[in-house]
Amino acid sequence: MQSTSSHLRRASGFTLIEVMITVAIIGILAAIAIPNYREYVLRGQLVDAQNALSTLRANMERHFQDNRDYRSIGTTFISPCAAPPAAGSFTISCPTLTATTFIAQAASSANGFTFTVNQQNTRATTAVGSGWTQCATGWTTKKSGC
Repeated sequence: MQSTSSHLRRASGFTLIEVMITVAIIGILAAIAIPNYREYVLRGQLVDAQNALSTLRANMERHFQDNRDYRSIGTTFISPCAAPPAAGSFTISCPTLTATTFIAQAASSANGFTFTVNQQNTRATTAVGSGWTQCATGWTTKKSGC
């Protein structure tokens, strides 16, 4: 009986073909999922920058209503542009700031996007990342544009 039972015992484990098919399926799924995930993360970063610009614009308008000037007034009334909000990989600044006008900007060298907004709430995307569409009349939020 012992010799018969040893012949009936099968080898356990995976064949090389089964392992190769599994690796190929994982590779295909990764090729689809990784670029989509990167775009998803980038869209989140864009929203952070746009929210920071919207907040800065609202604060600038409040400052103007109180002081009739977008700039800082002495050391008491500091312009919101002096300490703009943080926005992840974006740098928020005010490249143009006068008594009656301002342009706020969110720029990122990491992903190539630059968003602007002014005192009239005119929004523009002046630079975009690779494969994205520029928007002259709003902020780019998806690859196809505004």
